[in-house]
Amino acid sequence: MSMSRMVLMAMALFGVLSAPAAGLAAEKRVEFTVDGQTVVGTLALPDGVAAPPAVLLLHGFTGSRDELEIPAAKEGIFRRAARMWAAQGIASLRIDFRGNGDSGGAFADMTLDGQVQDALAALDFLAGEGEIDKDRIALVGWSMGGAVGAIAAGRTKQKLTSVSLWAPGTNMPASIALLFGADLVKRGLASGDTPVTAKLPWGAEVSLKSGFFRSLYAIDPVAEIARYKGPLLVAVGTKDDVVFPQPIAGQVLLDNHDGPEELWVRPMDHAFNAFEGVEMVDELIAKTGSFIAAAMK
Repeated sequence: MSMSRMVLMAMALFGVLSAPAAGLAAEKRVEFTVDGQTVVGTLALPDGVAAPPAVLLLHGFTGSRDELEIPAAKEGIFRRAARMWAAQGIASLRIDFRGNGDSGGAFADMTLDGQVQDALAALDFLAGEGEIDKDRIALVGWSMGGAVGAIAAGRTKQKLTSVSLWAPGTNMPASIALLFGADLVKRGLASGDTPVTAKLPWGAEVSLKSGFFRSLYAIDPVAEIARYKGPLLVAVGTKDDVVFPQPIAGQVLLDNHDGPEELWVRPMDHAFNAFEGVEMVDELIAKTGSFIAAAMK
């Protein structure tokens, strides 16, 4: 794999690009707190629909709520999904995990279990939000957000009508070791409260404490998905060089899930071929929208 391709794939996994504003008719900033820190999100509401169903979107590592920008469209993938699903009458909430985007907290303090807390709180927030149907809530997670989504689906007290996981992380220690290198992970595990700094393939640096590295081994999304019995869609690409091998890595979630399920496989990379255009991204969004809508009937 060429270095340029690795950089693109890593950027896709970890969500380093954000999207500009893009014309949803009813979109507003919302906030709630987790352990005294503010979590910021964007609630998108479809026009002319009373108490619409809603979906929670969970971004990837170092990402933010609009997610990766599609170069040809100048629009983030999550923001594009929110707009397209709103046209179907589906509301959505996309959040910044704490330490990311506009939310409170420091990135260095981020952990996998902390992101699960944020996701669970977001589902509770949606259920208590007076403008959506609390009995029709779905969840979508991408990459590390997919790992978080699998865990949250097994733990939430809210009844989810469906869960859709896009190129989900099923072995997060391996994914982080691939990005940072095994030596950095070893140092991170032993670093205690002193952050270790890692340089990402595109030149940016991040600092993380040992709590992050330890949390990757403490929670297994594959085991957690077994608690969720509702409809599950796992979307993976045979060209994914970040979460691989595919479709095996995606199938393992279905193997541990008891309920209606579908493995959706396409010749796409970890960013759903977003750097080549919008076609595959739009197919994924449309497929997920249909899956969400069918489960909500």
